[in-house]
Amino acid sequence: MGDFLILKLHGPMQAWGKHTFEGLRPSANFPTRSGLLGLLGACLGIARNERERLQALADSVGMAVRVDKRQITGKDGATRTLRMVKVTDYHTVKDARVDYVGLKSHETIQTWREYLYDAEFTVVIWSRPNSLLRLDDLEEAVKHPHFTPYLGRRSCPISRPLFHSRVHDSNELEALKSVMPCGGTVYSEERADVRMMRVRDVPLIHQPRQFAGRNLYVHGGEHVPE
Repeated sequence: MGDFLILKLHGPMQAWGKHTFEGLRPSANFPTRSGLLGLLGACLGIARNERERLQALADSVGMAVRVDKRQITGKDGATRTLRMVKVTDYHTVKDARVDYVGLKSHETIQTWREYLYDAEFTVVIWSRPNSLLRLDDLEEAVKHPHFTPYLGRRSCPISRPLFHSRVHDSNELEALKSVMPCGGTVYSEERADVRMMRVRDVPLIHQPRQFAGRNLYVHGGEHVPE
């Protein structure tokens, strides 16, 4: 049995950036580990240059993400399920890296950024062995965030409080069963005898903009990961 912190990620837009350079900024189809660590770090009040605190956070938490189906009720009282839509937005950016690589910058480049619409996720957070952070502290930070939390990018505000509940259960999958709506695809860091996928979204705290890979174990098969 263990303790699990349940978060809800709801908003008009979300963007969970994958490893990339300046020109194309794609979004993963569900929240990345780097994005969720950034979200928790903002709630805790950890600045980007506080690398020791960022590393302590990264070492302390395990996580799983469930892809939920967004449902709305119309004026006629009927309930409809909305499908997640990925949209590309065009930008121009100043002071970007030359040819999208290297450290030297130039005046302006074109860039394309992806966003998720009508996406909703349930996130489970738990403490790893020898965690340097208490789940109680994370819960308090999520309820009363130090910095304004957003869903991957500053242009993606939350539309409901992040905190949903605190659950005591045998594992992360059982914990999710108590949180509606049930039945979505779950991507978990906990090893299991199910389909596995490899993602590159583990931030290397002391090497900015560099990421390592991790294994995710996929429960359910309706959602398309990429």
